[in-house]
Amino acid sequence: MWKRQSLEELADREGKSLRWVQKQLDAATVQFPPLTPHPAVMLADTTFWGRSYGVCVFRALPAKRNLCWTEVEQETTAVYETSMQGLEVRGWTATAAVIDGRRGVARVFERRGIPVQFCQFHQMKTVTKYLTRRPKTEAGQELRKLACTLHKTKEKDFIAALTAWHAQYESFLNERSPAPHTKRGWEYTHRNLKSAYHSLTANLPYLFTYQKYPDLHIPNTTNSLDGMFGQLKKKVNIHNGLRRDRRFKMISTILAGKAKKSAQKDH
Repeated sequence: MWKRQSLEELADREGKSLRWVQKQLDAATVQFPPLTPHPAVMLADTTFWGRSYGVCVFRALPAKRNLCWTEVEQETTAVYETSMQGLEVRGWTATAAVIDGRRGVARVFERRGIPVQFCQFHQMKTVTKYLTRRPKTEAGQELRKLACTLHKTKEKDFIAALTAWHAQYESFLNERSPAPHTKRGWEYTHRNLKSAYHSLTANLPYLFTYQKYPDLHIPNTTNSLDGMFGQLKKKVNIHNGLRRDRRFKMISTILAGKAKKSAQKDH
């Protein structure tokens, strides 16, 4: 798990057969460190290996403890709801939640009265997806430039700048082109630009939550989880071809290990 140890290397080291090593690994159980429930800011996000296998993780800050993780085939609101319910049963309380901005997930926390922060880094990635890193139009260039200031701007200043941008480029934004293949016979000429703008306006209520609750020390990104996901994938991808149950055991051991290290630091 922690190094590039193949079954062959383990078998040679132990002086046993490959089958013996596999039996030991299959019989091993994941050790979950005891964590005392308490109010905490929670990061929640899902990472995928391919299109149909992922793991949804909830992490508590500031201790960076991984509280729960679930295998998923697709990222749905139900996964986050079930995870949150499980944590509540165990006694955990979220003082705030930081998520990647996926539609519907915010409601899982809002209905509990929990402040929600959308990850500004993911918002920037969404804008870049629509506009690319080098937009060809002036309006696109200015909108992306504005989006790049998210992390260093006050909410009122960003809203004022976005409003000014829309006033300047509204007619350009609403330009239409003939589209005989559609029912209405036309489509917006700059659809990607409109999508980038609507993404910002739709998510605006959640992009500056961290500024409204300074005492909660809410991060403005899910970078703590994203960085861990990168390390997790490097370790797991070393062992390509793992059977699904063995892969999840490996993932669980690594995630539980992270929590264990955090718990040890507390003591």
